[in-house]
Amino acid sequence: MAEIFGHLPDGRAVERVCLRAGGLSAHVLTLGAIVQDLRLAGVAHPLVLGAEDLAPYLGSMQYFGAMVGRCANRIANGQMVLGGQRYQLARNMPGGHCLHGGARGSAAQLWSVTAHEADQVTLALTLPDGEMGFPGTLTLRLRIALQDTALAFDIHATTDKPTLCNFSHHGFFTLDDSASLAHHSLQIAAERYLPVDDDQIPTGEIVPVAGTAFDFRAERSLSEVALDHNFCLSQARGPLRDIACLRSARSGLVMQMQTTEPGLQVYTANHLPKPDARGPGGRPFGRHAGIALEAQVWPDAVNQTGFPSAILRPGEKYHQQTRYIFCARG
Repeated sequence: MAEIFGHLPDGRAVERVCLRAGGLSAHVLTLGAIVQDLRLAGVAHPLVLGAEDLAPYLGSMQYFGAMVGRCANRIANGQMVLGGQRYQLARNMPGGHCLHGGARGSAAQLWSVTAHEADQVTLALTLPDGEMGFPGTLTLRLRIALQDTALAFDIHATTDKPTLCNFSHHGFFTLDDSASLAHHSLQIAAERYLPVDDDQIPTGEIVPVAGTAFDFRAERSLSEVALDHNFCLSQARGPLRDIACLRSARSGLVMQMQTTEPGLQVYTANHLPKPDARGPGGRPFGRHAGIALEAQVWPDAVNQTGFPSAILRPGEKYHQQTRYIFCARG
């Protein structure tokens, strides 16, 4: 079932698609492929931070629940060299860097519904050559599915020129109704992380987590943690495997995360509150109201030696799988 959720300033309609399967239900917007709402049977509160109307998604909630790209995360100074040619990309963040593919990246685009069943929707998008400074026409197909108690993303892409291709689901998850991460804990299967400068750009170092505040190999509380860092899972895209586990001691809910991607950007919503960032019933989202667990290639990879590649070339096929699996556990 699909309905009109709102209209963009140019008059185009944004649709909302309902999905149901097993114990989960979800609403997905055609704007940005946003997961606007996610519910688990028997749980009164939503599992993601989402707005009740379109306006916040055109403001400070532009990345909440969206599929961000064509290159997720940051590219230093919005610049890259590819195939011996230097490209100036969009600079849409403080410091003059490129964030999430620029202001008109995939999160700001209206995706087309190409197939819809009760438990899944397939969305398509074409990002043209030169959009936000990126070379190549990038053709995307995204399937969002509910599989029993899992929210699953399956992304395919091809290009007609060498380009960057690095997509990530940017949902903010919350496993209880306390309006913060105070009762949450996190475990990450990562031995290394990336230090960053004041603009959140990687310094180029790849540092062991052992002995640092970034060691989440054993489950740790998030009550006094502020993160916006990449955890290094592997050097290249690989098989779908378990990489993180989020738990709420308050609700007993657990979310297991699986992905094929080499990196996990963990962001604890340090930018909140914002005046227009509000959830059901107009409830404001405060600092650390949710956590984004973004599977992706490491940030600024195109400019860093020794980082996994985010380059997609003609004849190659990009394929990412990411799943968030929910259960109640004592």
